[in-house]
Amino acid sequence: MSGKRYKRQKIVPAAPNAQVARNELPSEIKLSASFSGPIPPPNLLAQYNEIIPNGAERILAMAERQSAHRERMESRVINGNTSSQTRGSYFAFILVLVSVICGSYLIHEGKSAAGLTSIIAAIGGAVSVFFYMRNTQTKERDEKSSNLDKRRNR
Repeated sequence: MSGKRYKRQKIVPAAPNAQVARNELPSEIKLSASFSGPIPPPNLLAQYNEIIPNGAERILAMAERQSAHRERMESRVINGNTSSQTRGSYFAFILVLVSVICGSYLIHEGKSAAGLTSIIAAIGGAVSVFFYMRNTQTKERDEKSSNLDKRRNR
C-alpha cells in the first residue's frame, strides 16, 4: 500500500560515565523510526488523539473510506473490461456470420471465387484476431508476474 511516509529522529546524548577515548564515538546517538502506509503507528495515533478530539478515529475512518473507494473503482474497471470483451465477442460473431451468409449467397449465385474469398477472409480474420489477443494477454500476464516477483525480492 502506498501512503504517507513518516520519519522521526530522536537525538540521545551519550552516557556521561562511558570510558571511551575521544573521537571514537560521537557525543550523540541518532535513533530514527519510519513507516509507510495510510495509518500511522499506534503511539503516533495516541498523540493525534491528544491534539485533535477523536483524531485517531478520524484517521482510521479516512483510511477505510479510501480503501472502499479503491475497491469500488477496481470492481468497476474489471466489470467494464469484462462487458467490453463480451460485447466484442458478440459483434465479431455477428460480423463473421453475416460474411459467411453473404459468401454462401455469392456461391449460390455462381460467383464461387468471391463467395469463397468472403468466407475464408471472415473466418481467417476472426481466428487471427483471437490468437493475437490470446498471445497479447499471455505476454501481459507474464510481465505482471515478473514485476510482482521483482517487488517481492526487494
